[in-house]
Amino acid sequence: VRLVESGGGLVQPGGSLRLSCTASAISFSRYTMGWYRQIPGKQRELVAIITSGGITNYADSVKGRSTISRQNTENTVYLQMNNLKPEDTAVYFCKASWESRIFWGQGTQVTVSS
Repeated sequence: VRLVESGGGLVQPGGSLRLSCTASAISFSRYTMGWYRQIPGKQRELVAIITSGGITNYADSVKGRSTISRQNTENTVYLQMNNLKPEDTAVYFCKASWESRIFWGQGTQVTVSS
């Protein structure tokens, strides 16, 4: 099983990014997919999740600025982030979960700075 994130980078405050996570070797449509983020010295925190049925949930810190979506035919989940703030700087991880199965990607760095 492999989850590969992409789309991170350096962006100015107020800018936008779209993160992608493509999964292989799983029945993708069954899985709840999530985006989490972590900064050094802090616990990994939930950013957004989307269930197999398309129900979404967001952390308060990104609500209204971010949209999670999934394309089951491409085994891919996306996170569109707008109006980015310096406090959004973190490594963003993709997570796939279904029953007792949990898989993580390696992460992609997002840096918001002028």
